[in-house]
Amino acid sequence: MSGETIDISEFENADVDEFEGRNDTERIVSFLDENDDRAWKAATIADRLGLDTDAVSAILSRLKERGLVRHKRPYWAITDDEERLRSAYRLHRHHETADERYGEERLEDLRTDDMEKVR
Repeated sequence: MSGETIDISEFENADVDEFEGRNDTERIVSFLDENDDRAWKAATIADRLGLDTDAVSAILSRLKERGLVRHKRPYWAITDDEERLRSAYRLHRHHETADERYGEERLEDLRTDDMEKVR
C-alpha cells in the first residue's frame, strides 16, 4: 500500500516522472537516507510513508541482509557504508535502464552464469 499523500515541497521539487514506479523499497531507502541523522522504528517508518508495518519490517530485513540498513532492536538506520549504498543505487538504475530497453521479460534471458549475485 503506497502513501496517499506527500509533502508539498517534495511534490514541488520532484521531476515530472519521479513518482512513477517508485516502489516501497525505494521509498524506505530514500526515507532513511534523507533522515540519516536518526534511527527509526519500523512502525514509525510505516506510518510516515503510509505503508503496512509488517511489509516495512520484511523490507527492512531484506535490506539488512544486503548491508543497506543497520538494525539495533527496535531501531533501523541507513547504512554508514556510503560506497555500498552508491553501488546498490547504481545497480538499481542499471536494472531500470535494462527494463526500459529490453523489457522485464527479456532480462532473465540475458542473465549469464558470470553475473554476480547481489547481497
